[in-house]
Amino acid sequence: MHPTPKSWDDSTITAAWIGHATVLINFFGTRIITDPVFSERIGIKLLGAFPVGPKRLVAPALSIDELPPIDLILLSHAHMDHLDFPSLRRFNKNIPMVVAKNTKDLLVDRGWKEIHELDWGERLDVAGVRLEALRVRHFGWRFPWESDRSRGDWNGRSFNAYLITKNDKNIVFGGDTAYQEYFKTLAERNIPIDLAILPIGAYDPWIHVHANPEQTVAMANHMSARTILPIHWNTFTLSYEPQNEPIERLKKALAQHSPSLALENIGETWKISQ
Repeated sequence: MHPTPKSWDDSTITAAWIGHATVLINFFGTRIITDPVFSERIGIKLLGAFPVGPKRLVAPALSIDELPPIDLILLSHAHMDHLDFPSLRRFNKNIPMVVAKNTKDLLVDRGWKEIHELDWGERLDVAGVRLEALRVRHFGWRFPWESDRSRGDWNGRSFNAYLITKNDKNIVFGGDTAYQEYFKTLAERNIPIDLAILPIGAYDPWIHVHANPEQTVAMANHMSARTILPIHWNTFTLSYEPQNEPIERLKKALAQHSPSLALENIGETWKISQ
């Protein structure tokens, strides 16, 4: 499936799943891309030239050259399947970028003009939207020897979800997380979530850092989300569950709960229903 962002209407919200945690969003004319990863393979480079790591199972729904002009890049954390240098270097360095606390150091020497670090609970107005960094349950180190908040070091690498707000509409980009109840604070604040972009894969055996589909539905209900757009599955082999198991389990779980399913295939497009 091939999204057609040139035809999208700036007077509403449209989103397409490009693959893994990469989602292209037109939020009332603000064009956002999340965790842009377009590489054929992710991981470290052997001898600085050949990447060693998981290979894509499904090609990105759009190439970088096919993207519309981007107004904002959101990075949830520093993992190589979310922060991919070969992909990022192909974007215009004038695009504002928002990253998790203690992650900016990876990017400051790579030509970016505007990088904002957001800690949990901090807010920022940028590119016509308001952002708030949300706490999740994950880990932030890019390499095992790095300091990390999940190990109790508050000054270590962090990891975010984001609340994105414009024109009284709200999207949550969940990044990557295990099951947690921090999203309940959104419902407690009476913030209606129109779209929850949430991870559903890589839980076997990594359930301590990745939610399974039933847990993802529970987190969507914690924030009273109207619609789920599932990510973080069917792109790279990062765990042992069968390739299609996450979406099959998600659909079964959603059959008994209120959120609707935005889409289920890479390349599909969702548009908010008025």
